[in-house]
Amino acid sequence: MTRRLPAPHWPSVRGRGRADAGPLLLTAAVIAAVALLAGAVPVLLRAAADQTVQDTVRHAGHDANVIAHADWERDDGPTGGRVRMADLAKGVDDFRVRATYALGRDLDDALLAPIAVVDGPVLTVTEGNAPRTFQFSYLADDAGGPEVTWIAGNAPAAAVPDDYVEAPYQGPPWPVQVGISETDAAALGLGPGDRIPAKDSRGRGKDLRISGIWRPTDTSDPAWRLAPALLRPLPGADGVGITRFAGLLSRDSLPDARLAVDEDQLRRAVHFAPDPDALTWGSSATLVDRVVTLKAASGSSGARDDSLKWESQLDATLRATRTRINAVAAQAAVLLTGVLTAAVLVLLLAADLLVRRRNPALSAARQRGAALGDLGTELAVESTVVSLSGAVVGLVLARTVAPGVSWTWAVPVVLAGAAAGPAFGILAAARASRDRRQPANRSARRWIRTTGQLRRAVVEAAVLIAAVAALVTLHQRGLLPVTSDGDMAEPTGDVILPVSAVALGALVGALVLIRLLPLGARLALRQALRSRRPLAVFGTARAATTAGRALPLLVLVCATALASFALILGATVNRGLADGAWSAVGADARLDVAGDAETATPTVAAHIAAAPGVRQVVVAQVTDSARVFTDSSPLTPRLVIVDAAAFQRLLASTPLPDAPALARLTTPGPRPGEVPALVRSGDGELRTGTRLQLPRDDAPAIHLVAVGAAPSVDGAGDVVIVDAGALADAGLPAVPNTVWVTGPGAARAVTNSGVASDVVVRADVLRAQRVAPLTAGLLRLAWAAAAVLLALGLLGLALAAAAGAGERWQTLTRLRTLGLRPRDARWVAAGELLPPVVVVAVCGPLLGALLARLTLGPLDLRLLTGQAGDPGAVLPWWLLAMVGVALLAAAATVVPVESTLRRRDRLSEVLRAGE
Repeated sequence: MTRRLPAPHWPSVRGRGRADAGPLLLTAAVIAAVALLAGAVPVLLRAAADQTVQDTVRHAGHDANVIAHADWERDDGPTGGRVRMADLAKGVDDFRVRATYALGRDLDDALLAPIAVVDGPVLTVTEGNAPRTFQFSYLADDAGGPEVTWIAGNAPAAAVPDDYVEAPYQGPPWPVQVGISETDAAALGLGPGDRIPAKDSRGRGKDLRISGIWRPTDTSDPAWRLAPALLRPLPGADGVGITRFAGLLSRDSLPDARLAVDEDQLRRAVHFAPDPDALTWGSSATLVDRVVTLKAASGSSGARDDSLKWESQLDATLRATRTRINAVAAQAAVLLTGVLTAAVLVLLLAADLLVRRRNPALSAARQRGAALGDLGTELAVESTVVSLSGAVVGLVLARTVAPGVSWTWAVPVVLAGAAAGPAFGILAAARASRDRRQPANRSARRWIRTTGQLRRAVVEAAVLIAAVAALVTLHQRGLLPVTSDGDMAEPTGDVILPVSAVALGALVGALVLIRLLPLGARLALRQALRSRRPLAVFGTARAATTAGRALPLLVLVCATALASFALILGATVNRGLADGAWSAVGADARLDVAGDAETATPTVAAHIAAAPGVRQVVVAQVTDSARVFTDSSPLTPRLVIVDAAAFQRLLASTPLPDAPALARLTTPGPRPGEVPALVRSGDGELRTGTRLQLPRDDAPAIHLVAVGAAPSVDGAGDVVIVDAGALADAGLPAVPNTVWVTGPGAARAVTNSGVASDVVVRADVLRAQRVAPLTAGLLRLAWAAAAVLLALGLLGLALAAAAGAGERWQTLTRLRTLGLRPRDARWVAAGELLPPVVVVAVCGPLLGALLARLTLGPLDLRLLTGQAGDPGAVLPWWLLAMVGVALLAAAATVVPVESTLRRRDRLSEVLRAGE
């Protein structure tokens, strides 16, 4: 028997298309709107990711450099001394070239020109009351080094005229000439021809001679960032209260610098700064792998040879940024999945309405002998053209608002739009021609009913199992992909299930309501039958009849719950950003006083406290990367020396978490001579009971003991807090360099402080966080998703009302023939439509809030908000109430509109046979 190919009847296709142009255009419009969102969001997110990578590298500064180290070749002379290598600067140039060649093409294209840095040991300045250190440095790049103007004296020259000199090991200090900046010269009170009194860690004096004073031609030259102490004194670089000064070496004085210190004390390195404009999201993965490979192949740190030893935090910086971007991409995928779920359900509802309209025509065609294959082909051609047309329009519009188009997320709605109509149509046509009759046997009817219930239970159980699995997977592994090397616009297989957790949870909640609503409707009908109000009986009876329709309620509940979830997500991110700004600044405003103006900090604080609108002022000495030692290892936490009582009052007056443990800092330590401290550690190395040592210059170290957990200070992960009075009693008075200010006038007061300082205003930090590419993109997507989901919910309500309008008004018109007035008919119609909408308006936002409580924690929103922990769910009740009000308002307008449209229906037509 030969199988016949489908033979569609094209006039029927065109006729059905013209007759049902409205529903078909509505389907195309839904697909176009969702395709616009799904096609533009991934591309815009990828552009935001590129900008985030570039901004992160810019802000990382020196920490993102790729650095190559290498030891010098030995300078032992033939007579037991050390040989002065006159061509040492040329060796540095060769080292720079060798390191550039070892990078490889992938890294070389992403990095700026190399800069070689030669640093001497940190020496102690022996004169003056304040603790000071000194270090000489040599800088060289492809142009020879940063340009300077000598305003006094000359550039450093060689200490001896001969090219070959051998200095004895135990000889007098070898002279070395350095140039100092005019800022350092003013602070030290020295000029050309003066000597800098300094000694090394072993107490040996050094012969440092100032050849001249210079002024930088361009202070923004990248080379100065590698040795900032050359431009100006650097406070806190070598410990609490210690200021570092620096001197510049020349090519001629560099050989003398090596002889002036021990053989292994002069360190050389080549710094490769990344080029932010050359970095993208895609290239960052390759760059991370290349840096890791370079570090893995690095020479041993214990080897005393000229092999290259690589060091960089660029891989860690980019890896953290990629983790944050992956988290935002997964959060966006959760929202897009919710939109796609609601859109697919709406398309199914639209297809169901279309088939209801076409049911007489499809039944007639089937009864005239049309094959199911032919009808299915006709419907498939029509739905495919409509779906593809809508998708093309949506993707074209997406291209106008985005630098590209991603079609992956648009596939589900296109498939749903193309398949729903033919599937429902074939089923309707098949039922019309089915000759199977209702069995007369009661047990057979019971078996058929039980079989249908079992099929429905299997589907519901499958959805429930998938939702539980998605939630468990989300909580156990989170949303981040196992590998982050793929395209962020397309979720990998390992995150599809957890990304779908929210949508599946909404489906489960909708299925529960679908089960409960008929029970509630029948219960209400029993109560209405006992009343004497016929309108209540008619309305409740119609509501009980239509309560079993699953698809309309599924659309309404899912759309409402997912829209509420999107609103809650946006509100939570907004609140998290605000709390993150408080954590980053520590007050309404913060003043970071420059090192040369630290002595004026108390006066500045008093002036700020007297300013209008200032409520509280707290001063502290904050030292980043302070040298602190435990019994086993050195640490570099943020050291905060502050009046504990004042700091506790500051925290109590802000949204920052209170720290009652601060009261313990004013009590004596458990042992004599120990100073109580609060500690905070990201890796858990610092905990209560840990004993620390705070080293001092030319004095015994101060012993600290951790007596409690420290609050986060300005967003730092590792923190040690000590009371200023207790530390002063131990012999180390604080030199405040930070001022925290609260009150509405804080920003104006710190801006007009009149001292050299960095001003950090919480409102500015919050504004910068909100306009950051990833943050702004996710917030816009959350609000857009909520609006689209609400629109889909309202459209689902309209489609559901239209699907049952014919049957509803046929029944009401027949009741009118029995004496029911038109106004009463409208009340009966409202009694049918409003109960499920009221249930959805109440339960939908509550379901969205429940989903937010269950899933917001594993979404890793802290990576976006900058908080130490995951932000708690924020429920914007007024927005959630607006969602319910919008549904109720839409439902309330359906009845008057339907009544107006059917006002001209004649009662005689309803009473005819067949109606």
